[in-house]
Amino acid sequence: MKKGRDFFRKLRDIGIAAVIVSDPALIAIAAAEAPGLEIHLSTQASATNYETLEFWKNLGLTRVVLAREVSMAELAEIRRRTNVEIEAFVHGAMCISYSGRCTLSNHMSMRDANRGGCSQSCRWKYDLYDMPFGQERRSLQGEIPEEFSMSAVDMSMIDHIPDMIENGVDSLKIEGRMKSIHYVSTVTNCYKAAVDAYLESPEKFEAIKQDLVDEMWKVAQRELATGFYYHTPTENEQLFGARRKIPEYKFVAEVVAYDAATQTATIRQRNVINEGDQVEFYGPGFRHFETFITDLRDADGQKIDRAPKPMELLTITVPQPVQPGDMVRARKEGLFNLYKEDGSSVTVRA
Repeated sequence: MKKGRDFFRKLRDIGIAAVIVSDPALIAIAAAEAPGLEIHLSTQASATNYETLEFWKNLGLTRVVLAREVSMAELAEIRRRTNVEIEAFVHGAMCISYSGRCTLSNHMSMRDANRGGCSQSCRWKYDLYDMPFGQERRSLQGEIPEEFSMSAVDMSMIDHIPDMIENGVDSLKIEGRMKSIHYVSTVTNCYKAAVDAYLESPEKFEAIKQDLVDEMWKVAQRELATGFYYHTPTENEQLFGARRKIPEYKFVAEVVAYDAATQTATIRQRNVINEGDQVEFYGPGFRHFETFITDLRDADGQKIDRAPKPMELLTITVPQPVQPGDMVRARKEGLFNLYKEDGSSVTVRA
């Protein structure tokens, strides 16, 4: 435990604002050894009611990340009965098991789901068997259109930000672990814009809501639903077969610098870029605009038509000011799903 004591003290001393913990022993150590360091309860602890929040409050915790299984009605009751800060999930993957209680990944791939390494074994493809009592098992291969997986759709509450705010949620939690910076930046940008718009006026939120939904579909994610907030998920919130919606954009670069005098942006390439490609720049504050790749040059200033090497530094002409950290994405070539009569699908290129 000495390493734990030293670790929490070091985190406090270097200015970390808070730690998210689920283990009671580590919570006690952090509280005793690093006073001043806020302790937030992890969703892995499966807090689902106000009495649980009061219990952890009495042990010194200042915020609780609720379990994903909490409904909106339960969230509202928790808020009425406790003043502990509430953090609630609004976007990201849903666990097919009770959140944080699954060891399938540990067993099948030696990756610990409770420490952020879940390999999502539930989403793999499995053979199905019929096993009547007292009889030999019988494979169902060929009798069902596709192999079976235990795969929940992702959560999205972008349409329901008013409910989250009005029911007293202090912090919105967006899944970011093991996600690309394209995903994290796009989704976070959308939720920040949604919160800002609603706090300004409900009418402004309604006016931009569909734009935010469209923006989020520019990144790769599963189909979306509202998790447990409004009803217990049914088979309609499970994925069987190919995705019905495919992201239309790919992440191609991030901005490193911009010279306003020459309208030249230095970018770090993340995907193949071609002279003449139509791209979209976007950044914090829901800033975005489309333009074309022109005057594409390599790090030596040589003009090139194509940049296939990842992480290469390039320069391009950009007619509008951009900022370091802004992202660049390009529309994918036409991809869409064709559906068969049995409900299965195949992805094809236009």
